Amino acid sequence: MDESTQFQQSQVAAILAGDPSQFEILISSLMSSSNETRSQAELLFNLAKQHDPNSLSLKLAHLLQLSPHLDARAMSAVLLRKLLTRDDSYLWPRLSLQTQSSLKSILLACLQQESVKSITKKLCDTVSELASGILPDNGWPDLLPFMFQCVTSDSVKLQESAFLIFAQLSQYIGESLVPYIKELHGVFLQCLGSSTNFDVRIAALNAVINFIQCLNNSSERDRFQDLLPSMIRTLTEALNNGNEATAQEALELLIELAGAEPRFLRRQLVDVVGSMLQIAEAESLEEGTRHLAIEFVITLAEARERAPGMMRKLPQFISRLFTILMGMLLDIEDDPAWHSAENEDEDAGETSNYSMGQECLDRLAISLGGNTIVPVASEQLPAYLAAP
Repeated sequence: MDESTQFQQSQVAAILAGDPSQFEILISSLMSSSNETRSQAELLFNLAKQHDPNSLSLKLAHLLQLSPHLDARAMSAVLLRKLLTRDDSYLWPRLSLQTQSSLKSILLACLQQESVKSITKKLCDTVSELASGILPDNGWPDLLPFMFQCVTSDSVKLQESAFLIFAQLSQYIGESLVPYIKELHGVFLQCLGSSTNFDVRIAALNAVINFIQCLNNSSERDRFQDLLPSMIRTLTEALNNGNEATAQEALELLIELAGAEPRFLRRQLVDVVGSMLQIAEAESLEEGTRHLAIEFVITLAEARERAPGMMRKLPQFISRLFTILMGMLLDIEDDPAWHSAENEDEDAGETSNYSMGQECLDRLAISLGGNTIVPVASEQLPAYLAAP
């Protein structure tokens, strides 16, 4: 071993054994804008990972739990997640049982005490990564009871954290949650039906949609049919409260559901599609919100393989959607460049409404086919052609 490596190892040993402030300086250096400082810190961090993973993990966990500095807590959560992710550099099996036990306890304690939302989200990511690696082998028996306790607690922060973790676990290791289908149905129903906090409801909506996608048979998925009205109400109530950012999050999640499990929506299709078209028609709403509502309906129309013919059974809605999309094609700006346009200016004057309308008409025609679209177009187009 050469002298420089020996010196670096003694540096690492001193940092891991010494005062917590020394370790915090190392973590701050990993965020440095100076390449040289950052490279040196990365070298020492990787040596620590190689030679003393127990001390390194515990130091990170203690920094996450105790540091008054937001950047240090956030960085500790991210670094711990990377160390505890089950990939080529998976550290967990190299840790002693005592370290493993301490880490699990500290992570749950941090979830309860962390007050900064952005750090809490990073912490939820860390817990989810670790849990997805060890929960299937019953390596964290305290976690699910703790999460069920959180979702039924009075703390909206803990409720949201638990739903964020449930959402990720449903994606990573959904089969480990299926035995708890009855309990999960109960907490989802309770939260979506009665919580007044939109952050909690969006987190619950995300968790429900991910969980539905991990269920293997339709009878299991159908147990969640009674949640659909509350899921849609999360969207409509956000809009009624003028909270369009939340509504857009809800729409993006519902689009994911429409694409992945369109048959889940079939029993309440008239109500769901009716709500979406109402949003698309509401001129008082932001363009982005209306476009997402249209995207939801088009996504359902395109789900031919998973739910054949579902949208064709709703001719009144197809006609309404066609009207909305034709209206969007009229939203153009009079750009002088267009009147003398060569190729490069042929799109002058197009608005985002126009582009969206054009794209969605194409997608609608392709997904539903000529036999469905031609009668609707034949009925509506003469009025546009006759207009002065």
